[in-house]
Amino acid sequence: MQHLGFTRTSVKHDHALLTPDSFIRAAFPGDKAATRVVHLSPPLGAAFTMYTVEASANGKIAPQLEGHSAFVMVLEGEFALKLGKKTHRLEAGHYAFIPANVAMQLISKSGGRAVVFEKPYQQLEGVKLPAAFVADSSTVAKSALNDDPALQVQLLLPADTSFDFAVNIMNFQPGAHLHLVETHVMEHGLLMLEGGGIYRLGNAFHPVTQGDVIYMAPYCPQWFGALGKTPSSYLLYKDWNRHPLE
Repeated sequence: MQHLGFTRTSVKHDHALLTPDSFIRAAFPGDKAATRVVHLSPPLGAAFTMYTVEASANGKIAPQLEGHSAFVMVLEGEFALKLGKKTHRLEAGHYAFIPANVAMQLISKSGGRAVVFEKPYQQLEGVKLPAAFVADSSTVAKSALNDDPALQVQLLLPADTSFDFAVNIMNFQPGAHLHLVETHVMEHGLLMLEGGGIYRLGNAFHPVTQGDVIYMAPYCPQWFGALGKTPSSYLLYKDWNRHPLE
């Protein structure tokens, strides 16, 4: 329910904060009993697309675009992920990487939600496409960022030059924060998974909480500090492993 047109959603030239009260849902061609919220996409300035899938019972999601690789993480419920002739069962916290030469099909028997990052694949000469795989984020090792035990990162994709993007989970204990204001060539797509805090985007400071989506363009100054009495975490996409002139 809107109150006099108020929202925390804010869209600027180098960043965007998108909050659940402003999300709009629509189906894509080929979807069945499912809708998507397209959070980030090229019209915003992003070189990738980030969307949330919301499926009802027996819902189906059409494959990613040809030539695009994809990352899928289940947020709620359960999905069957078809990759070629193989089918994988994904529950909350499970994720999958789908290379550009394999088409995915997401199917939900009883309903569920998942977040998807999709990107045109930039292949390197002499480097094979990475293989598809499925994993459970709860089993991915955590490592302290800059030797801070209160700030731990989980690397969900291999550190291999065949991958042209990375997806991480950043985990913050209450009061933990990034050790500097970052400014870099990589762009980000971010989903707040739990908790909340303050995110600096450009020269603005925004309160953020579970379910919020953030876009950070290249060279956007950025910083996060966790607030509250419970841990905070977010899912973070970034492009990498490619020369910026390519």
